Amino acid sequence: MAKIKMTTPLVEMDGDEMTRVLWKWIKEILIEPYVDLKTEYYDLGLPERDKTDDKVTEDSARATLNYGVAVKCATITPNAQRVKEYNLKQMWKSPNGTIRRILDGTVFRAPILVKGITPYVPSWTKPIVLARHAYGDIYNSVESRVQAGQNAYLVITDKDGNEVERKLIHSFKGDGIIQGVHNLDKSIEAFARSCFNYALENKIPMWLGAKDTISKTYDHRFKDIFAEIYENEYAEKFEAAGIYYMYTLIDDIVARIVRSEGGVLWVCKNYDGDVMSDMVATAYGSLGMMSSVLVSPDGKYEFEAAHGTVTRHYYKWREGESTSTNSVATIWAWTGALAKRGELDGIPELVDFAKKLEKATIDTIESGYMTGDLIPLFKREGITPVKLDSEGFLKKIAEKL
Repeated sequence: MAKIKMTTPLVEMDGDEMTRVLWKWIKEILIEPYVDLKTEYYDLGLPERDKTDDKVTEDSARATLNYGVAVKCATITPNAQRVKEYNLKQMWKSPNGTIRRILDGTVFRAPILVKGITPYVPSWTKPIVLARHAYGDIYNSVESRVQAGQNAYLVITDKDGNEVERKLIHSFKGDGIIQGVHNLDKSIEAFARSCFNYALENKIPMWLGAKDTISKTYDHRFKDIFAEIYENEYAEKFEAAGIYYMYTLIDDIVARIVRSEGGVLWVCKNYDGDVMSDMVATAYGSLGMMSSVLVSPDGKYEFEAAHGTVTRHYYKWREGESTSTNSVATIWAWTGALAKRGELDGIPELVDFAKKLEKATIDTIESGYMTGDLIPLFKREGITPVKLDSEGFLKKIAEKL
């Protein structure tokens, strides 16, 4: 067959460790034989980020603003151990945090459902889609160590530097730590509209949870902005679509989610969404079975896997050992990006290819061929699951494709 032609490149953001290995194989085995792949390539592997003083990350995000669609491999956010392991100049910030700050978008994550894999929460018969605010909170924080006898203040100045407000945070009798976080009304408003639009398009109810009883200014601002936009712009549309919007405390949301059947859009602040998306993904079966897309307010898209770089498998692979690493979420990053590129550029063949690749992946698992993480979860009458290694799983999908 002739390869499917692309007119506009994808922004391709390569990553780290085992997911970097899978990234290369997915392209070679599942995409390049069928698609004349056009990408603008950025290496977001930790050595290159260190070499460029993390400029490559910012460049890739700005390229996404230019081209409109990006696909991103999982990357390392270094801690002290990683600084030593990779001999880094400094402890670079999360590349996801940098990209989200520049795109100012919302992350939507949804489980990839497969017959034969039952969620750990038996009542979850429908997908729980998690919307994560992609700006602010601890991802754009300022932190410091504080010594005994020092005082920490929250100080606000006007544009000329004149002090407007000063509040004592704490008078430290012993050594401690301090952290300052912020958010923007404009970003919260964009977040709200993205979530309301997603709920309407997919006709699912929407739940927002925060802790306004404790955080009476910061979290309460989220509650107020969402309520105002909903009443002014979306209440009638939601009623017409037969869905609803609800705000309650996040601990109440967690309790409701656990005993629900799913089928809701769960809206979270940045940190809450980071944690809860992993919980939801694991409860549905595996972190490797979760799609993730960052959507900016002006319609730019960055598709990625919702999990990390699978470090343990990478160390084994580096030593020449075989691994059985789940690549489904990384495949979905590619299919999501290819389908969106095809949709925006008017290339139905590209959209069709992406959907067929997704179907081939699901069919492969449902017929009993999968990676090791799914074996204990898979129960389907008449089928004994077969464990495949990382590359073998991709080749089995290629047979279906």
